[in-house]
Amino acid sequence: MLIQSDPTLAITVVLPPRRGEATLSFDLHNRHTYSEDEVRAGRAYIRYLAEVAVATATGDILARRFVVSEFRSASDLVDRVGGGAGPAGLKALAPAGVERVFVPIPAGIERVVIAGQRLELLRFDQTRDEVRTVGSAMAVISNALIEYTGR
Repeated sequence: MLIQSDPTLAITVVLPPRRGEATLSFDLHNRHTYSEDEVRAGRAYIRYLAEVAVATATGDILARRFVVSEFRSASDLVDRVGGGAGPAGLKALAPAGVERVFVPIPAGIERVVIAGQRLELLRFDQTRDEVRTVGSAMAVISNALIEYTGR
């Protein structure tokens, strides 16, 4: 997921026709670039805070959600993706941390977008960064689900 201000460039979720409120849920993960060299050298620690917004297709924000996670070693990663040049053919990019989020979607809204808003980083040497640059990669979502109970 990228930091976006334009809803047309965000992740789009289309909801089926319904009467009443639905709930959108998904797992929100920070996006980590893994380095075995940094882990071995004791410089791998990083704390992430990612903020995403769930909005209507016209940009009206319905909710803001957050995930906070810390990375120290490969055991802090949620998953590893194959097909990369790293050790054992794994890609360097991987999801870290997980926060299951729930967002109520009012009746009448058929499409929502999920857009990255900002990313805060605290590194092992206590340096801090805040990223708000449009187009910057910052988070991953998985296990998206739309729930609705008909009346």
